[in-house]
Amino acid sequence: MSSLPNPQQRVLSGMRPTGALHLGHYHGVLKNWIKLQHEYQCYFFVADWHALTTHYEEPQILEQSVWDMVIDWLAVGVNPGSATLFIQSRVPEHAELHLLLSMITPLGWLERVPATKTSRKSSRNGISLPMVFWVIPCYKVRIS
Repeated sequence: MSSLPNPQQRVLSGMRPTGALHLGHYHGVLKNWIKLQHEYQCYFFVADWHALTTHYEEPQILEQSVWDMVIDWLAVGVNPGSATLFIQSRVPEHAELHLLLSMITPLGWLERVPATKTSRKSSRNGISLPMVFWVIPCYKVRIS
């Protein structure tokens, strides 16, 4: 087995900075990231815009949560020398890709996404969901 990551295979994964990380984050995600960063070309990102879908009432805590989460990643062994780490809102191409994908994605496809159906059913007090709940599935594309 080669000690260099396979450049033909990539991993893209992110976490929303919605609060302090806990053992579930470590066992469910971070242990895998630590292993994957040595086997694949990895891109791990802070999904700060995605955090606004549920924490829009308190955007002032978001910035500190971003940095706290990155510090935790580094503390457990996610290595910026082995993987690319980035913050979603600091990459303007992310918003551009969202715009382009939302222009060509039929609403019918978005209505069939299980996460969208669940969000619609569990919306608080019958309040309409923000548009972002419909278009977030546009982000979930396979990068090859």
